[in-house]
Amino acid sequence: MRYPALIDGEMGAYGIVFPDIEGVAAMGETLDEVILNGAAVLQDYAIEAERDGLELVLPSALEDVEVPAGCILTSVVLVPSTPDKPSVRLNISMDAGIADYIASESKRRGISRRTYLERLVRHTAQVGV
Repeated sequence: MRYPALIDGEMGAYGIVFPDIEGVAAMGETLDEVILNGAAVLQDYAIEAERDGLELVLPSALEDVEVPAGCILTSVVLVPSTPDKPSVRLNISMDAGIADYIASESKRRGISRRTYLERLVRHTAQVGV
């Protein structure tokens, strides 16, 4: 699901809110950071709603969102996270150079290859690459 989001502020102090979901907001120093932080709080909202047995608010169409002066309208993808469900094993093949890069980059960052790939997928979903 893609939720409409409003960004305001300036370089070094951006804020993002979700008009459909009261109280869900985030900050960031750059546009990329505020969008990624927005995606994280959106995911937290979804996890909490599921734990509380609540239905997720359905996102409005971008065309239906009123954009205040000085704000930027964007959308943020809710990439589902299911921490209470078991992980799923994927068997994939990829270019050996890419696999080596994933291994070295995850080691450099001190995280697992799984965590690195999950972060990469979430980031890619947000920037639309």
